[in-house]
Amino acid sequence: MVATVTESNLGLLRSFFFLCPMFHLKNIRKTTCLFLTVCLLMSPSLAEDQEFIDDFLKREYSLAKPYRGLGLSSSSQWDLMGTAMVTPDHVRLTPDLQSRQGAVWSRIPFFERDWELKVQFKIHGVGKKNLNGDGMAIWLTKDRMQNGPVFGNMDQFVGLGILLDTYPNADKTHDKSFPYVSLMLGNGTLSYDHDSDGRHTELGGCTAMVRNAIYDTFLLVRYSKNRLKLMVDVDGKQEWKDCVDVTGLRLPPGYFFGASSATGDLSDNHDIISMKLYQLTIERSLEEEQEEEDVTVPRVDDMDQFTVEIQEESMSGVQFFFTVLFSILGLGVLAVVGLVVYGRWKENRRKRFY
Repeated sequence: MVATVTESNLGLLRSFFFLCPMFHLKNIRKTTCLFLTVCLLMSPSLAEDQEFIDDFLKREYSLAKPYRGLGLSSSSQWDLMGTAMVTPDHVRLTPDLQSRQGAVWSRIPFFERDWELKVQFKIHGVGKKNLNGDGMAIWLTKDRMQNGPVFGNMDQFVGLGILLDTYPNADKTHDKSFPYVSLMLGNGTLSYDHDSDGRHTELGGCTAMVRNAIYDTFLLVRYSKNRLKLMVDVDGKQEWKDCVDVTGLRLPPGYFFGASSATGDLSDNHDIISMKLYQLTIERSLEEEQEEEDVTVPRVDDMDQFTVEIQEESMSGVQFFFTVLFSILGLGVLAVVGLVVYGRWKENRRKRFY
């Protein structure tokens, strides 16, 4: 990345060159001036840092203003579902109305091993605290475009869900304070329990005041070397706060990114402002490459709840009928062939005696 010398940098250079003659030792003066010049020229500006980051932005998996590539066109990279609609400033998943569901889903399956997802979102409405709902979720799952009871997505999903729950369904005396951000991994057998606010299936979570916030609200998901970190920035300090950190988490490739939301008797506006996906360049040793294994079902190492026994599919009644039928026909054909061969052998044997 090539640094550009701004007018302010040139002014600083002139100041340093003016001060250089104050040094009495010629060699020290030259060395110091050269060092300061190189430092100023090599110091990147904020804009240049952003360009460096943008080099790794995976635009086909990102959603940002002006939201091109979203809609019904065959060339679109994202699909809308339910009440989701596009405005100049955001993608609104659900309006502040009762009994609504909406979602946005990527059409392109994702295969990167190391990645980072930054989501800017907004949850807001006129309802008072704890009289609003239900929340929204960010997904990386095997199935896409499926309506359901889990914040607008299907239950018993396969993949990863980051759940932003704004309404406490369980006993108000439990140790969760809402709004609450949690992480859930689904393997196709686990169900999200709304009555307990997903307490029994979460891998971790944290309280985050994301509703009606006066600051921009962000969450960050970083996945690298089978470790997933979830962080939030919701208080306007431009600092990431650790929320969940899980090691030994294994995700199969080929899943889809999405975001969904649902309202019930209580409601809110649930808006996605941007979803930006970055590819991370991570060096791996030869041992780490060899230890990488292909997984077909999401899991966390050493957690029994993610152990899935793959059973062979039992034979259906129709399959059984045709199997028996063809077996009988096959035996019949073999019997006929055997009788023909035996008859010819017997006839040839009889001719030998004449």
